[in-house]
This record gives sequence, C-alpha cells and structure tokens, in this order.
Amino acid sequence: MKENLPVLLLKKLTLLPLQEVRLELNNDLSKKIIDLSEGVFHNKILVILPINFLEVSPSVKDLPKVGILTSVVSKIELPNGNYRVVIKGLHRVEVLNYSTYKDDQKVIISSIKRLYIDTGENTEGVALKRKLIDLTKSYIRLNPEVSNSISHKINESVSLDELTDLIVNFINLPINKKTIYMNELSEVKRAKKLIKELNIELEVIKLNNKLDYEIRNDFEKEQKDYLLKAKIQKLNEELGVSSSKTEEASIYHDKINNLDVCNETKEKLLNELRKYEYTPDNSPDLSIIRNYIETVISLPFNKSSKEELKAKNIRTSLDKTHYGVSIIKERIEEYAALKELNNDISSPILCFVGPPGVGKTTLAMSISKALKREFFKISVGGLNDSSELTGHRRTYLGASPGKIISGIKKVGVDNPVILIDEVDKMVKDFKGDPASVLLDILDVNQNKLFVDNYIEEPFDLSKVLFILTANDEEVIPAPLKDRLEIIHLDSYTIYDKKYIALNYLIPNIFIRYGARKVKISEDIILYIISNYTLESGVRELERVLDKLIRNIIINKITPSKITLEYVSSVLGNKLYETVLKEGMIGSVNILGASPLGGEIINVGSALVSSDTTLTVTGNVGERLLDSINLIISYLKSVNYIDSKILKNSGLHLHFESNFKIDGYSGALGIISGILSLISKKKIDNTIAFIGSIDLYGNVLKVSKLKDKIITAYNNGIKTIYLPKANIIDLKDIPKFIIDDLSLITVSKYDEVYKKLFLR
Repeated sequence: MKENLPVLLLKKLTLLPLQEVRLELNNDLSKKIIDLSEGVFHNKILVILPINFLEVSPSVKDLPKVGILTSVVSKIELPNGNYRVVIKGLHRVEVLNYSTYKDDQKVIISSIKRLYIDTGENTEGVALKRKLIDLTKSYIRLNPEVSNSISHKINESVSLDELTDLIVNFINLPINKKTIYMNELSEVKRAKKLIKELNIELEVIKLNNKLDYEIRNDFEKEQKDYLLKAKIQKLNEELGVSSSKTEEASIYHDKINNLDVCNETKEKLLNELRKYEYTPDNSPDLSIIRNYIETVISLPFNKSSKEELKAKNIRTSLDKTHYGVSIIKERIEEYAALKELNNDISSPILCFVGPPGVGKTTLAMSISKALKREFFKISVGGLNDSSELTGHRRTYLGASPGKIISGIKKVGVDNPVILIDEVDKMVKDFKGDPASVLLDILDVNQNKLFVDNYIEEPFDLSKVLFILTANDEEVIPAPLKDRLEIIHLDSYTIYDKKYIALNYLIPNIFIRYGARKVKISEDIILYIISNYTLESGVRELERVLDKLIRNIIINKITPSKITLEYVSSVLGNKLYETVLKEGMIGSVNILGASPLGGEIINVGSALVSSDTTLTVTGNVGERLLDSINLIISYLKSVNYIDSKILKNSGLHLHFESNFKIDGYSGALGIISGILSLISKKKIDNTIAFIGSIDLYGNVLKVSKLKDKIITAYNNGIKTIYLPKANIIDLKDIPKFIIDDLSLITVSKYDEVYKKLFLR
C-alpha cells in the first residue's frame, strides 16, 4: 500500500513502533507539518532521522530510505505559541522518494510503502525470540536500577518484530544505536544485533556489580581494621603499654601514601608495614623491616632540584674555578641549552681521561656547582665487589643499599651529578665484575628502571648526570667505553702551570689560611715548576706552593724577599734538573706516554762481546721487543747495517723509564740510535723522536701526540721527528709551542736517515 505523508525530522530523539513520545515544538515549520497532518493527512506523519546529525538544513540526499509511520495522538497549543504534541509510532515503512508540498515548498512530502511482514514463525524466529526474552529477563534481574514493567509484555506470543521494538525501547541505549534499529527493516537482523547488545550490557552490569562488591568489601575491611586498631590502642592505654610503635606505623603509612611511586611499589611497602605492625617488639626482624621501610620512603622518587640552564652563567662559574678545558665547558653549555629546549633530554655520560693532577675530579665538582645540582663522589679504584654498587639482598646480615642509591638518598634529589672516579682501576675477580654492573647503571635505555638489590624496587637514574674519570683510556673495558663520551684532558705546559699557579692555586692557598695575599713573581713560579715538579698536572705544584706560602705567612715575608735563594732555603735542593741525558753516540730520546702523561725515554745502544745477538734491558714489554726485532730486520734489508757487525758482536739496547715501556711508537728513535752507534755520529740531546715503522720503512701514525709534544717542550727538546700522518693532530697543540719547536714530519725512514747521517 502506497501513501503520501508529510515528513517530520527528529535530531535528538528516536521513535520506534509501539512507542509514544511527547514533543514541544517551537519551530514554525514543525508546527505547520502538525497542522497539515491534522487537516489533510488524517493525523498521519512520517518521522525520520537524518543520516548526518550535524547538518542544520539537510538535503534530500541526507534523508534515509526508512522511516516510522506515526499518528498524532494529541495536540495542545501553549500560551507561548508552542505546540505540545504526543505522537505514536505505528510501523516502519520504506520511503520511495521525497518531494516538496505543492502549497508550501518548505514542507517535505514522502511517498511511502508499507512492507508486508509475515507473522508466521519459523524455527530461527522462535529461537531468536526465546533468546531475547531470556537475556532481557537476566538484564532486569541483574540491574537493580531498571523496573520490571516490561516483564508482562515480553512473551512468545508477541511477534519477533514487536519484541525487538519493545526491548530497544526498554533498555538504555545511546541515540546513535537506537537509530540503527529504527532504520533496519529486517526483524531478524534487529534481533541478532539486539542479542549481541544485551550480552554486552550484561557483561558490563556483571563487572559493575563485581567492582561494587569489591569496593564495599574494602570499605568494610578498612572500617574493621580501624575499629580493631582503636580497641588495641585503648587496651594498650589500659595496660600501660607504649603506643610509640603504633604511632610510628601511622607515620610510615602516611609517608608511603604520599610517595610519588607506582601502585605496585606502594602495595609492597604497605605489606612490609603490615609485617612491621604484627612483628613482636622483641623480634630481631623488627629493626630489619623498619630500616628497609625508612630507607625506601626517604628516597627522592621524582623529586628534582631546579638546575641552572643559562649558558652564560654556567661558563662564568666554570671559568672561576678552572683554566682552559674549553671542550668540556662547551659540552656542558650545549647540554644546558638543549635541556632548556627539551626538559626530557637524557643527560650525557661523560668520561674525563687524563693524567693525575690535571683537575678531573675538581672539574666534576665545579660542573655540579655551575649547574646548581647536588654532588657526590663514588671511588671505584680497586673495587672488585659489584654489590658495592648494587647493594646486598636483605637476606644477608647487615644488608644495605649500594653506593648509587645511598648517595641519592643522601643528597635528597633524583638529578644530582655523580662522579665515578678511577673507572680504569676496577678489578674483576671471583667476587664480581663492577664494570658489567656499570653497564646497566650508565645505559640511558635501561637506567630508568634501575633496581638496587636491597631496595628491590625500580628507581629512575635517567636524570642523573654521570661523570667518570680515568687515567688510561686503553684499560677501560670496551663494552663500558662504548657507553661513554670520552673527553681528554691533556698535560699542562709550564706556562699553563704558571697561569694556574698565579690565578688559581696561590690565591686559593692564601684564602684557605685566611691570610693576606703576598705577590710571588712569575720567574719564581717558573723556577719552582722547572726544578721542584715533574708532572703532567699541578697536584705536586700545589703541595710545593702550599709549603712555601706557609713559610711566607708564618715568617711574614715581603715580596721583595721572595728570591731564588729564599725559595731554595724553604724547599731544599732542586729535585729535578733535566731529564735530558748528555748527547752520546748511540743515545737518543724517544717520546712516550703513560697513564701519568707524556714521558721522555732515553735509549742507549752499544755493541758488546756476547754470544747473544740482541740484549734488551729496562722495564720493557712484549710489543716493544717485537718492534726491535722488526727494526733490525728492516735495517738489514736496506743495508743500513752490515750483518757481519751483529754476527761478531751483540747489540745491547737499554731503556730508561720509571714505567713499563710497551708499544711501537718509539721505533723511529730506536732505529736512529742504532744507526748513530754504527755510524759513530752523535745525535743532539735536544732532538726527540715519535713514530713507529713497518717492515718497509714506512713511518706510521701514533696516538697521544699532544701529551708527548708538551712533555718534550716542558723539558727543553727543540727538534722532534714525527709521522707526517700526525700533521692533523698538531691543530690541538698550542701555537706558541708549535712556533718554538722544530717539527719535522716524515713518511719514510729514508728522510730521517738523509737528515741525520748523510750530511
């Protein structure tokens, strides 16, 4: 049956068959549609919901092909001009097309077709009805907030079509879901979707009921615990028993709840607190539990100090305490600038490598001061027990947190500067491998969840600025070195030492003793450096100056009386004249490097009557012996020495050094010394050599060039032969040193031979 009816659009309300709704209409068009329905269309209208709810004035293409045929049950015109109407849904209908009303173009007229619905039931329909009825009854039974008014309406005598509409009207569904049911013509599809919807609602209700039950039980338990504690407290008062433990537990409870930690950690601490409350006062476990709780709650979880991020202020602060080290100062400035842009940036893991006394430790302290961060130091030199870093488990008697967590607890913030000193001197043995433990501590991808064996809960170390120090980079384990940003602190020149003494050491010594500063001339400082110290840094220089200044203060010495004679009378005889040996045939100076800085090594050579072709003395290593054998093979291959010479006599080489010499970088000098011996030509003692060679006489690049050249300069060397491949490294050496030295770069030994022995 086809029929034409006016269309009423609803946007915030759905309407289904068998459902009545009350509307208050204030829109002129809507009121006109009601009047038209009453006057022309026998109180019938078509109610639809637009496809797009956000469209203010939907077009025909936005209107659905399904609507609800309704009847206007009543209409009342209110004093304000609005219509209050009651409309009742009759049937779903299919919309054939939409058009405009001939008398009013704003009114939409629909051509509808009532679909024939077979009320005869098949097996699927019966099964769907029974399932819907069962689910609806379960919904009513489990949900105390809904009435059971629908119970008498839903039974197997109602058609599946009507049953779905009854249930959709009954349960609380959002408008977008009800719209789907409103626009679906197939009662089977509606029934299947509704079964799924009811199952979801039932699961939600069951979950809510379970949560309500758990919350109610927790509340009852808290009430019960409160009453029991109150009774116990009252009984203790009556018996005269101290309530300090109860009060202490209450304080712990408040502190635990105020910790900025995850729920799992809080729950564990509360469990420990319950154990503490139930443990008898005379039990030895009581103090163990108390110490654990106090340690954990005193840790600064997510508690950071405000740091200085202004690059200018940081640089000014560092310049006040340390001379030079511009690379490190610039790196700290870069970190601060990036931190100001992104507060979540990871802190760098810096490692200062350099000889003793160059200021690695004090520089780390100055960095913490410049950044306005807390500071503490951990010395791992000689450490062989990894538990010192990660703590001991509580099962051990006297267990405690490791040095990392203990230090953080002491400073009270989670973003301090931690100095790990002398990482190149850690020991690996049966007690553990501290270097492996440091891998987890220093890895930015892992240390956010660092777990101390004693604490047993994760602590975030990612905000910590770790600074490590070492004398010898080669000794640092490779996996650990891979995580570090290595920055070298080179040896000081005598002029660097003079500047540091005048501007840092001497003023600080006078301040330390609370005395007025007395001027000491630059010549006196240079005299002290040259004759009383022999080091890469300034630690020994500070001790010598301290001794001199103590005498100046006590005896009230004026600047005019601080002469070379006075200095000698206070400091005693000169400790170091010069490391350069008097030039002799077969004697040369080679430049080496040790963990303590650069070193001048004198190599002497002689031909002796011996059954042994080669004799090497001095504190030498295997690699140096290999290098000497290679040198002799090279000299023979190019006929620089006659094989008969070594056949009739033995070659004796002697190396003078305070440290073990092991490497290849002295080969250039060793060859020259042997040739000096063979050719009986003396090599000036102000000449030094750096460089290794291969079997074909090619001069190879060496490492630690800067330390070697500065040491040579400080000790009066004037000419240095070095590999041409090291030219690029000369840019790191101060210009005044380069200008004062004669640096001869060579790529093959033939070039050295021509300069020294063919003139």
